[in-house]
Amino acid sequence: MAMSRNLTLLFYVTLLLIVLTTNQAESLSSQLSQPQSQSGHSMYGATQGSLNPQACGPRCTMRCSATAYKKPCLFFCNKCCAKCLCVPPGTFGNKQLCPCYNNWKTKRGGPKCP
Repeated sequence: MAMSRNLTLLFYVTLLLIVLTTNQAESLSSQLSQPQSQSGHSMYGATQGSLNPQACGPRCTMRCSATAYKKPCLFFCNKCCAKCLCVPPGTFGNKQLCPCYNNWKTKRGGPKCP
């Protein structure tokens, strides 16, 4: 009876270790697939889903800094960032670095995100 209990406990401990190891391997794999800067952070928050919602404001301020239409640019940039959790680097272009930001379209088919 004690031998059966020990085998059952050993089975569950082994199963738990397998699950934990698998989760850590998946986490490491996803971290390695994101572009990294020299400091170890994803570059400019351009990797989809890499930004915290609190970081959207400063990124969008930088993104919209060169336009004459700051208010609508900031509105839509923040809306896109809240959904996609990324903002392409620079004041224009580079949208390919954030597919969600790039592919979100208006009803007319134009780009929704600046």
